[in-house]
Amino acid sequence: MGKPLEINDDSFEQAVIKAELPVVVDFWAPWCGPCRMVGPVLDELAEKYSGKVEFTKLNVDSNAGSAGKYGVHSIPTIIFFKDGKPMQQVVGARPKKELQEIIDSLLA
Repeated sequence: MGKPLEINDDSFEQAVIKAELPVVVDFWAPWCGPCRMVGPVLDELAEKYSGKVEFTKLNVDSNAGSAGKYGVHSIPTIIFFKDGKPMQQVVGARPKKELQEIIDSLLA
């Protein structure tokens, strides 16, 4: 626990849509500078919310299906899911505090 789970188009439904907990999906790619800035922040949040929220990472280069389905055109894009539905989406590197506020609202 405490580390985002690498998912792909095949595991997306099981890991995100059917998850019992809220899920944070980080749509990213290895060549994306801002994505590499967001990664450690999400690692910290995954540790903090371990057991309450699932954190996942989806590489858009090799998983265009899920990215396309949720309208991801720029990365990093982070989509917050609850009960299998996208509740909120942010694009670009965001401060930890902002991401934390969104996560807290999912848990409220």
